[in-house]
Amino acid sequence: TMPDYKVYYFNVKALGEPLRFLLSYGNLPFDDIRITREEWPALKPTMPMGQMPVLSVDGKKVHQSVAMSRYLAKQVGLAGADDWENLMIDTVVDTVNDFRLKIAVVSYEPDDDVKEKKLVTLNNEVIPFYLEKLDDIARDNNGHLANGKLTWADLYFVAILDYLNYMTKSDLVANHPNLQRLVDNVTSIDSIAAWIAKRPQTEI
Repeated sequence: TMPDYKVYYFNVKALGEPLRFLLSYGNLPFDDIRITREEWPALKPTMPMGQMPVLSVDGKKVHQSVAMSRYLAKQVGLAGADDWENLMIDTVVDTVNDFRLKIAVVSYEPDDDVKEKKLVTLNNEVIPFYLEKLDDIARDNNGHLANGKLTWADLYFVAILDYLNYMTKSDLVANHPNLQRLVDNVTSIDSIAAWIAKRPQTEI
């Protein structure tokens, strides 16, 4: 029998979206539970580390977005064929997350003067560096991020791209044709396209 999947997160895409993409890709039914800010304080103690996203599998709750994504990838056939392929996927997913954290630390900086200084480095050095590297990877992998084929690394990146764009107030892949091709490769998958069409519309 198919496991009972539930995704717990706020009403945003951000770090919950890779889970939703992977479950949708595999046509695995899941409850998409979106917690309001008002509901969260009461629910927080029931979550493994008091944070979300959380994936529930037959009532067992787990956390950590990358670990959960890796698990779901194995369930839907998007993991690597061997240890080396999995290493290639893991390195690029970790790189994407490094990129996300470098953006987030500036985006969430409370001091406006500090933020302005950090934005200069972010926009002039960090973002171009990462996008160029990722675009090269996509070029060398037939419009994918690892192993020259569709893997969960592709879904992970495309799923959080709206969040990265929101934080940077930009269209990050606009001038990067290989990353655009990657986005097209993922969003044109029927089950992903169907999810994107029916999911709640949120800015982040």
